[in-house]
Amino acid sequence: MTNSGHDDMIHDAVLDYYGRKLATCSSDRTIKIFEVEGETQRLLETLKGHEGAVWCVAWAHPKYGNILASAGYDGKVFIWKEQGAQNNQWQRIYDFPLHKASVNIVAWSPHEAGCLLACASSDGNVSVLEFKDNAVDHTTFPAHGLGVNSVSWAPATSAGSIVSSNPGPGSVGNRRFVTGGSDNVLKIWAYDAASQSYKQEPEPLTGHADWVRDVSWSPTVLQKSYIASASQDKTVRIWTSDAASNGQWDCKVLNFEAAMWRVSWSLSGNVLAISGADNKVTLWKETLRGEWECFKTIEE
Repeated sequence: MTNSGHDDMIHDAVLDYYGRKLATCSSDRTIKIFEVEGETQRLLETLKGHEGAVWCVAWAHPKYGNILASAGYDGKVFIWKEQGAQNNQWQRIYDFPLHKASVNIVAWSPHEAGCLLACASSDGNVSVLEFKDNAVDHTTFPAHGLGVNSVSWAPATSAGSIVSSNPGPGSVGNRRFVTGGSDNVLKIWAYDAASQSYKQEPEPLTGHADWVRDVSWSPTVLQKSYIASASQDKTVRIWTSDAASNGQWDCKVLNFEAAMWRVSWSLSGNVLAISGADNKVTLWKETLRGEWECFKTIEE
């Protein structure tokens, strides 16, 4: 995008569910909403309110309306909503100011699990906001003492389980997510209905020798669950677990020449995109033997 309209570095750019709107955010403290058609884009709105760099924007599922979450260096999470489809007026409908340091990323849960937003902060805490019936509940808990860099939700149905697509009323999809921290580990959290809180699954995933910059839980619900993690230690780890492994995760290590920053699964869940400080994006697939191979490299 050549003319972004931002006065400083862009940190995130995300298309909505239908690929018609693009939200971007920047160190210039603003968020911009564009309408995208073919090769052209038209600026619809500039959202202001953050008092520092805006690191991350995330669209909610359209069943909840045109809703965007943003997070920034000022420790705040804002929820924005488009008022009326025709006039492109956006309004800030909710502020979450309780983090004591930068909020590095926000992620919406799969819509089957409800309208939930996980927020990861440098203050070491994770917050989960739940939007329902015009009310917002939130829970905040310590996750990684040195700071939380990333969070990613599990699919709403467990891997390997064939669940009816129309569960009964009141049932809630799987509420689980993984976090990555500056303490070099990954932790998995699951919602415990009895205590109405998120409980850490017993074993953290260890092995990285430096900050975990990014984590991504594959959306696939095949026989196995897959989590990818990118680290400052110049590796990406791919963690797998299946119903038979009893909560244990196996790990494959991919080695690189530079610190790794981002991991992202395709929507089908079987292609992994990896990017890092070397300005390359590589695409990886699992072979039938269970090894991971790079089948494409995209250089800047």
